[in-house]
Amino acid sequence: MLKKKIAFIGPGVMAEAMIAGLLRQKLADAKNITASGPREERGEELRKKYGIKATTDNASAIHEADVVVLSVKPQRLTEVMKGLKGIRPDALVLSIIAGATIKKISSGLKHKTIVRSMPNTPGQIGEGITVWTASKEVTDEQQEMTRSILGALGEEVFVEDESYLDMATALSGSGPAYVFLFTEALIDAGVHMGFPRRIAEQLVLQTIKGSASYYQGASRHPATLRNQVTSPGGTSAEALYYLEKAGFRTAISRAVWAAYQRSLELGKEKPGHIDTHDEENT
Repeated sequence: MLKKKIAFIGPGVMAEAMIAGLLRQKLADAKNITASGPREERGEELRKKYGIKATTDNASAIHEADVVVLSVKPQRLTEVMKGLKGIRPDALVLSIIAGATIKKISSGLKHKTIVRSMPNTPGQIGEGITVWTASKEVTDEQQEMTRSILGALGEEVFVEDESYLDMATALSGSGPAYVFLFTEALIDAGVHMGFPRRIAEQLVLQTIKGSASYYQGASRHPATLRNQVTSPGGTSAEALYYLEKAGFRTAISRAVWAAYQRSLELGKEKPGHIDTHDEENT
């Protein structure tokens, strides 16, 4: 990996997380990493921070790359692929773009060695999880390279069936947004009762963190753990009654399903409205 040249097309948040992880784990050499995007100042920021190369010319970025990471917004992919015709035949193309199928990328690039993946936000601190799959042309060596690159973000899960990628996009890819919203709601509830916000934040964050760790170590169904803290006629029972009455469980299920449907739509969309912002938030 240290000798492999890696080009990131779209120097956004997740691209930076991958770069930072690769360098932190000494899986890549900074001089072999290039970030390419439309804004010179973003490239300069990454160059100063990590010592990598930066450019606004996608064609030059991919010229000698062993791995090309596609990390642009889904709406920009079709246009960006038009400028990526010089990818080496033996290079690996690794996409982290929501909804973009292997078929779409392969057709747009006229290239067959494709890995499609879906990381999530905690990857920025090495605590993420990425689901990925590969075209049949991806070699065993390239699969190991993929594991190393995605492993820099946290855990990685390989799946044979590409349809799982759209499901992962809705569940784990968008999942942090659901957790943050739930966290925000709990903190606001604490403030509404009268807690200072800083104390409400401390209580909620440690409760969520501790609950997740406890669940991970307990190896029991979450319903069993929930029952342990739900005394008959108690405060938890009262709160859970209102959550169920409000359709809490159904709302979550429908939200994830909506995200899944949107991921499928993104894979079929033709370029229409293109976000005028760059890839910094991808």
